[in-house]
Amino acid sequence: MALDTGDRSGEFRADPEWKDVVPSITDAATLGDGLRTAREQSGRSLAELSAVTRVPARYLTALEQNDFSTLPNRVFSIGYVRAYADALGLDEQLAVERFKRETPDPSVPLQAPVGVAFEDVRRYSPRLIAAGLALVVAVVGWNVFQRVSLMRAPQPSDIAAVPESWTLGEVPGQSLRLSAPQPAPPDQTIPALYVTPGLEAELTGIDPTSPEGLAAAASSASPVQRAFNPRGAIYGASASASQVVIQARKAASLVVRMADGRVLFARQLAAGDAWRAPIGLSAVVDASSDFADFDVYLNGEHGGTLTAEQTPLSQLNARAQTLARQTAAEAATRNQAAQAEAQARAATVQSAMVVAPAG
Repeated sequence: MALDTGDRSGEFRADPEWKDVVPSITDAATLGDGLRTAREQSGRSLAELSAVTRVPARYLTALEQNDFSTLPNRVFSIGYVRAYADALGLDEQLAVERFKRETPDPSVPLQAPVGVAFEDVRRYSPRLIAAGLALVVAVVGWNVFQRVSLMRAPQPSDIAAVPESWTLGEVPGQSLRLSAPQPAPPDQTIPALYVTPGLEAELTGIDPTSPEGLAAAASSASPVQRAFNPRGAIYGASASASQVVIQARKAASLVVRMADGRVLFARQLAAGDAWRAPIGLSAVVDASSDFADFDVYLNGEHGGTLTAEQTPLSQLNARAQTLARQTAAEAATRNQAAQAEAQARAATVQSAMVVAPAG
């Protein structure tokens, strides 16, 4: 016979030395106290939990100390609470609900409760039921009347005799004949593109018929880096008012703060989303999740990734302006050299034309 041990969990919990493995978040005085108690009982440090949750340690410390003023906007804060509670083995939904109770959203005004009095429902319910039944009976009766009125008795066919073509498969005395095939129409031709002689050499300073000139131009041109490819939503300034673009390689959060601490931009970017930085803006780019997941494009060309969690925007704008000046200087130098070569070539041709009649 099987031994009935019974449910003795209540006896163990009644013992004064009983302790739950993971305490409930609702037993603590505040949300921060509950998170700190759970972390201390787990024996893990803030650095370990920061690596697991991918949340900066300063934000975890702020949650434990109930210092919610240093956290980013409300959407990110709720995500941090949910990730921290999950890492500690707590109930994520209870932690989020308690965070919302302890830090109410000031942007949502309180509204008076609305509803329908129960007495009104009881007073008007018989009339509503009767009206509904009457409507159903009317709809059903109308459909039945329509069907009955459209019913007709079967009538004999008006065709007196079956045509001969229906039985024989073709009309007697008629046959189809095919004429000789017609020749195919002539192929259409597209005329060759006309290029004004000497126009390309005058505009670019490079003679397209000279292999040496084309090789020199190709060797002197600077290599073009990978260009910016918009693969998602683009936020921030317009393309004409920005030289720096930050694009997310994968889903990550990006926060841009002004010099006075105000948040200019904060969003959880999806893979391919980008933010255009205004020119001359003094701000700090905070990529606390993983700064290596953001590509930086300067003047439309790839300039590497973010190298730190917090990057001054003025530094990126300065790099973009320096590269723009270098590119402009190189282009001006190439144009001057090409123009000088074209002028020398033209002088040589002119001197040869002058010498030819004299000879």
